[in-house]
Amino acid sequence: MVSEYQTLIHKRTFGNWWLTLVLGCLLLLPSACVTSAPYDQYVYKESTSLKVDALKLMDKAEKTYTSQQKEITVFTDQLDKLYEYELHRKKNQLRIQMWDLLKDPEKNLLGGFLSRWKKEVQLNATFIGEAKIIVGKAFDQLAELESGKLTPKELQQ
Repeated sequence: MVSEYQTLIHKRTFGNWWLTLVLGCLLLLPSACVTSAPYDQYVYKESTSLKVDALKLMDKAEKTYTSQQKEITVFTDQLDKLYEYELHRKKNQLRIQMWDLLKDPEKNLLGGFLSRWKKEVQLNATFIGEAKIIVGKAFDQLAELESGKLTPKELQQ
């Protein structure tokens, strides 16, 4: 059973995830007017693949961080490779800033989840489930932006 304190901490940590994402997108407003990089099938495929891998890895956070260290390293290596690829695409500032938010260990997305897991050693199932929803939506936005279904203007809504 989750105590009231844990519920409050959980709400405070992940309850405002949408606000964090919207504020991040608002910071990107000046660059939203710039034409974005053309569609890249490789980026779309890898982004969706990383989402699946991230959510599977997050499920393992009920186990100790050190027991999953090899899988975490393999995953973060793949994430870093795609990020590096994205860095070298022209007119790709918006996606880079979105990746930066996703990876940031101080934010409430994937980087923050991994950082918290490492710090707390193991995480509870309720927290993991809620975090997966947030991280999954962030990956969806990256994929939708790449596929052209979501424009930079729509991200701010």
